[in-house]
Amino acid sequence: MNNHFLKNLDRDRVQAIVEAMYMKGYEALQNVITEGAKGSHLYVSAEGKFEVYKGGNKVTSFGPGRTFGELAILYNTKRNATIRVVTNAKVWVLNRQVFQKIMMRTRLKDIEEKVKFLRTHPLLKDLSKEILAKMSDLLKVEFFSPGQCIIKQGDKGDKFYMISGGNVKISKLEPGDEKEQDMGTLSNGKYFGELALLVEDTRQATVTAIQPGAECLVLDRGPFIQLLGNIEEIKNNVDMYSNKKRESLERTIQQNANNEYSHIELQDLNIVGTLGVGGFGRVELVQYRKDKKLTFAMKCLKKHYVVEQQQEEHAYNEKDVMLACSGSPFITKLYRTYRDNKYVYFLMEACLGGDVFTALQEHKFFKEDTARFMTGCVVEALHYLHDRGYIYRDLKPENLLLDYKGYVKMTDFGFAKRVGHNGKTWTFAGTPEYVAPEIILNKGHDRAVDYWALGVFIHELVTGRPPFRGMDHMDTYNLILNGIESVRFPKHMTKGARNLVRRLCRPVATERLGYQKAGVDDIKKHKWFEGFNWEALRKQEVKAPIIRPIQGPTDLRYFDKYPKDRNVPPDETSGWDKDF
Repeated sequence: MNNHFLKNLDRDRVQAIVEAMYMKGYEALQNVITEGAKGSHLYVSAEGKFEVYKGGNKVTSFGPGRTFGELAILYNTKRNATIRVVTNAKVWVLNRQVFQKIMMRTRLKDIEEKVKFLRTHPLLKDLSKEILAKMSDLLKVEFFSPGQCIIKQGDKGDKFYMISGGNVKISKLEPGDEKEQDMGTLSNGKYFGELALLVEDTRQATVTAIQPGAECLVLDRGPFIQLLGNIEEIKNNVDMYSNKKRESLERTIQQNANNEYSHIELQDLNIVGTLGVGGFGRVELVQYRKDKKLTFAMKCLKKHYVVEQQQEEHAYNEKDVMLACSGSPFITKLYRTYRDNKYVYFLMEACLGGDVFTALQEHKFFKEDTARFMTGCVVEALHYLHDRGYIYRDLKPENLLLDYKGYVKMTDFGFAKRVGHNGKTWTFAGTPEYVAPEIILNKGHDRAVDYWALGVFIHELVTGRPPFRGMDHMDTYNLILNGIESVRFPKHMTKGARNLVRRLCRPVATERLGYQKAGVDDIKKHKWFEGFNWEALRKQEVKAPIIRPIQGPTDLRYFDKYPKDRNVPPDETSGWDKDF
């Protein structure tokens, strides 16, 4: 509980983690972890003396009771220091897979118990499991001491209570009486105040906690209505991600795979230059031999790297989401894919204005009108993705390209995934400064993480830096868990921008702007966007604030120069990519 990251977990999870840890002994001068090596365990020092080295230099030392190596339980990463035992020593060890299973199992159990509880109420029993799961996210646990008044007769009612432990007594003051009459008691599994979910009511009785006190799950009417609407609306709502919707999406993917450039083969393309590089491979600007005016961006993924990193599913997700969303002018178009023994290839639309990150570096930070236009493009792209049941999970200036008109287009869908309207996913994904708290805490996440990232993005555009940036990744995650309220905004940032960032970066996912019942309309109607013409933006009739002149289809001036790739990757012929 002294660890900045782990103190954010609740007691039940910490207890489960402690029970899953095992003891391991080390002899003097052995390394527990080694700088640069891949790690998958967290440690707590139990006995002995430990020294920390970075780049061969001793940094500090510590004894028993210290947690270290915690980044490794979030994802596969290299150790940033060496920790050596000076004396014979013992440590407690936690494996990443065990940690993630505990987090997932306890979270699902928590949701399941709350859903079961909610379903016992006649008002809620006919609602779908998905809706009840969303309601469970809104439930807050409150404890009331013996004698404490929970609700008072005559007060305005805006909360619904379910007793998860202990007892309460109900009393009522009838007209003409001077003293309240006892109406009985309620205990574990019972509920009161449910009228608050239907209408703003006046409390008809007083409810007071009695020995030994009462623990209640509390549902607040305001957030409930904002997230889901009233009970009648919910009952009449049809799940928008039905089988028909899924079939329609699959047809779209198929149709977009048979587009105007489906006749172009891999051998018909010549490399002009490089647009970007990464561990996965490269993105090249390629030209069609039979028509020199036609150029494309071609992403070349090293197949052996994909298999090594266990990213096969990500590669298919990227292909499917791009084909499904080619209808949006704010998302880069994927025309087709190829494969050979060494690579899989994505043939995409080329946006030669460079990325938003390099434009931001040139300007240091953007005026709010410029930031508003760019954010508008991103909001439209996210709306298009979310409407089709996809989440993006990798919003940042580097993944947004400028076209010849200065419009922003979303690219790089390696972390995108289809979760439907009510589903959650558990994989750690994203860039450290942009990940939402629920990703770090392994609580399961959905499209709400994209609204969090949108808040971070607006802050970076307007100030030149993201709101959460620590000395290292773990430090950054701890700043994120501390929350947006701990962030000091610069004076030049307007009140409207500050308010929007705060409302997008709410720690509780269900409270984020964009995620609630009105969806992205809540973002579009925010005062920061007052007077912004969304219809004209969709039709691309708004003049972009930054238009970078492009001298033809092979102009690479807005991209860094990269040396040719001399490393030929090994063949990979397992066949995982047969549908590319």
